[in-house]
Amino acid sequence: MIVNPETGRRARVSVIIKTLNEEAHIAQAIESALKAVAPFDGDVTVVDSISSDHTVAIAARYPIRVISLAAPSDRSCGIGPELGYRESPGEYVYLLDGDMELDADFLREAVSRLDTDSGLAGVGGRIEDVHSDDIDSKVRIQRAAGHTAGAADRLNGGGLYRRSAIEQLGYLGDRNLHSFEEFDLGARLLGRGWRIIRLDRRAVRHFGYTVNPYRLLLRRFRTGYIFGTGEIVRASISAGYTGSLVRLRGLGIAAGLLVFWSMVIVIALAGAGWMAGLVAVAVPLVAVGVMSLRRRSLEIGVYSVVAWHASALGLLVGFLRPRTSPTAPIRSRLLRTPVSPLAAPADDGQSFPDR
Repeated sequence: MIVNPETGRRARVSVIIKTLNEEAHIAQAIESALKAVAPFDGDVTVVDSISSDHTVAIAARYPIRVISLAAPSDRSCGIGPELGYRESPGEYVYLLDGDMELDADFLREAVSRLDTDSGLAGVGGRIEDVHSDDIDSKVRIQRAAGHTAGAADRLNGGGLYRRSAIEQLGYLGDRNLHSFEEFDLGARLLGRGWRIIRLDRRAVRHFGYTVNPYRLLLRRFRTGYIFGTGEIVRASISAGYTGSLVRLRGLGIAAGLLVFWSMVIVIALAGAGWMAGLVAVAVPLVAVGVMSLRRRSLEIGVYSVVAWHASALGLLVGFLRPRTSPTAPIRSRLLRTPVSPLAAPADDGQSFPDR
C-alpha cells in the first residue's frame, strides 16, 4: 500500500503540476487539482523550473508540495513529470500543466477506469482550449479534432497513469526530452503490453497564451523545445521503440526536408545553381499552397511550412545532443510540503538548499 507521508493514509491520486513562469494561471491549476483529489486523499506537487515570476510564491500559499529544479540547465519537458513522480506518493499520478484546470468529474471516471481494468496504464480526455484565435491554438485544435475516444498511443496534454506500470519502465519522464515526452511515455508503456485510452469528455481547460507564432518559434528554439524532434529519435533508440516512430506526426516531414535541402546543396555544388534555386523556391511554395488549401487558411499554410523547417533543424541538432541517464539523480530543492510553510533561505545566500 502506498501511503501519503503527510496524512499517514493511503494515497490514491497525486497530481503533478509542472511550471515555468505560470503566475497568471497557477492558482487556478492548484485549486482545481486540490478539489479533484479531495475524494481520494490525494496530494498535489508543483515542480517548478526556476521561474522568474511569482509562480513559486503563489504556489506556496497552498497546502501542497513545491519543488524546484536547482539548475536552469536541467530544464526540459520530461524532467518535471519525472521529479514530481519521484517525490509524490499516489497510486495513480496525473500530469497537469501550470496553465490548465483539471476537471474533477473526469478524474473520478479516470480513477474508476483504472480501478476496474488492471491492464490499463493511462487514461486521458479532451483538452478544451480557452484561447483559439492565435495560429498555434488553431493548429492544435485541428489536430485534436482527430483524437477519437478509445485506444490511444499517447496522452498529449496530460493524463492519469498507474504508478505500478511506470515502475516497470523505471522512469516516468525522460529528462532529455524538451518535447514529445508524452509520446515517449506512451511508446514505452505500449511496448510493455499496457494499454492507454482517451475518454470522450473534457479532462482539462487549457488557457495558454496568445502570442505571435513566429515569436513562439523563436522561444521554442531558446528553450530547446524544437530539438525534441531529434531527441525523441535518440530516446527511441535507447528505450528500444524505434518502430513506434512511424506514428509520430511530423517526423517524416522533418527527415524529408533534411534530405530535400541536402539534394538542393548537392545540385548547387554540381554547378546547376539555377536549377537548385528554382527547386528551392518552387517546392516550398507548392507546400504552402497545399497546406493552405488543406487548412483553409493561407496564414496557417505559411506557418506550417516554416514550422516544418524548424522541426527539420531540430531533428538534426536534437539527435546530436548528448543524453543523460533518465534515472540519474535530479538536482532539486524542496521548497514546501503540505504541512510546512515556504522554506527559509539558507545561510549561504541560496534561496533553498540543494537536494
